[in-house]
Amino acid sequence: MPIRDSPIPIAATGGVPSSNMMHKADTARPNPATSNPEPETQPSANAANPTSDFGLRTSDFRFQRLAISNPADLRFGVSPKPLTTRDGLTIGGGLVYPEINFTLPPMFVNESTMPEVRTQYQQIITGALHRAVELEAPGLVVEFETLPPMTENPAWGIELTRILLEGMAEAKAKHGLKSVLRITPNDTREMVRPPRMRSGPLYEAMMATFDGCAGAGAELLSIESVGGKEVHDEALMMGDLRGVIFGLCVLGVRDMHFLWTELDRIARKHGVHCAGDTACGFGNTAMVLAEQKMIPRVFAAVVRAVSAVRTLACYECGAVGPGKDCGYENPILKAITGFPMAMEGKTAACAHFSPLGNIAAATCDTWSNESVQNVKLLAGMAPTCYVEQLIYDCRLMNEALADGRDAALLYRKWMISSDASRDPQAYVLTPDSAIAIAQAIVSAPTTYDAGKAAALTAIRLLRDAHRDGALKIHPREVPWLDRLQKTVEALPAKETEFISEMMAEVDTTKFVAADYGIG
Repeated sequence: MPIRDSPIPIAATGGVPSSNMMHKADTARPNPATSNPEPETQPSANAANPTSDFGLRTSDFRFQRLAISNPADLRFGVSPKPLTTRDGLTIGGGLVYPEINFTLPPMFVNESTMPEVRTQYQQIITGALHRAVELEAPGLVVEFETLPPMTENPAWGIELTRILLEGMAEAKAKHGLKSVLRITPNDTREMVRPPRMRSGPLYEAMMATFDGCAGAGAELLSIESVGGKEVHDEALMMGDLRGVIFGLCVLGVRDMHFLWTELDRIARKHGVHCAGDTACGFGNTAMVLAEQKMIPRVFAAVVRAVSAVRTLACYECGAVGPGKDCGYENPILKAITGFPMAMEGKTAACAHFSPLGNIAAATCDTWSNESVQNVKLLAGMAPTCYVEQLIYDCRLMNEALADGRDAALLYRKWMISSDASRDPQAYVLTPDSAIAIAQAIVSAPTTYDAGKAAALTAIRLLRDAHRDGALKIHPREVPWLDRLQKTVEALPAKETEFISEMMAEVDTTKFVAADYGIG
């Protein structure tokens, strides 16, 4: 691999992808129809053929019932299928753990700057762990989101992974601090045009980074994958729900099936866990565009609901959580899968603004901050400061949990009610809304049908809430509800017909159709 000199602009280090770069998953064993099922082994994907069509669900692998059907059971710190790490952290087992996410200050990452890069990561992990010990955190999840040169040059990402793990091991040996490392290589496949999704040097280096970091001891594997963005970005800007469903539920799902089948093999090889993906490059892009008043908030809310169909695919291919923090669709996925989920909200303001600051915590199992640069603040280095903020947020949630179910539900109520009525994007994430959308998804026979069902359910929820005075929608956006509903209702009944129509409409030079199993 050639070494690429890569400056890190501020926009590239946050959790919200631009149309050019982001710094940075239909098909699992049915789960029981209960709000508190026993942990379940995910189906093996080892027999999958990477060249197969990974688009349609099959009856052997899909989630057919909700793991959580009662809104009162969709709450922070508790998951029907908790995950226990090597160090003994039980995520989703009754405590919310802080999850620190960090990145470098603006600097070049190349061979000549790697000594400084190593020093930066040593400083970050030392400061974060020291503060976690001082504040008596019950445990800490550490996420390492690689930057493009660290994925293009796997040895760099693997070396930095070892640096982080060494610091974490030392903190446990000296202070008893339990921790676990999530490795999130950024999806570099989009760095060529058109992207090559299943082959080529960028794909191979990305998978080598996953393999090497898992072998080094990173226990949770995640990614912010980009399959489908080639058409989804333009669809967002044009307010085109047809294009959104094509990008998420046709292209995106197919790529997720391929990618997460391969990641499942790596995880099994090293005895680690596929944690989860995110629709960051889709739903969060919509959220930020809406925040900038470039697209309607109701449109972004519907995009968020549909994005859950795409992200669900990783869990149907072997992922077991905790889901990636920037996947604001995670409450829907927690209801479907029962797996623990990471979330971010107010503490992600270092990377992006959102209307979801409190409600995002209502169903979290780890509470994260998004990528914060390693820059000096008055109190100390920013990642250390953010560890403190996360720990105090988690303390409050854990105190509520310790006081019993009623206390936890009361605190959850406040987190929900403080946001839900103010923005459509928050309203679709209330437990009632999330379960309604989740039920629509699992009731659909294919991912294409699930995308349509999720969209129509979200539109209905928003319309009813606005009618009842439970949700404020700007007058200029109200007509969009009818427009979006008519768009979905006019879609072809069969996915094959939809693909034929869309292939005649979209710019097919922007993606390699064969990489998605269509053509």
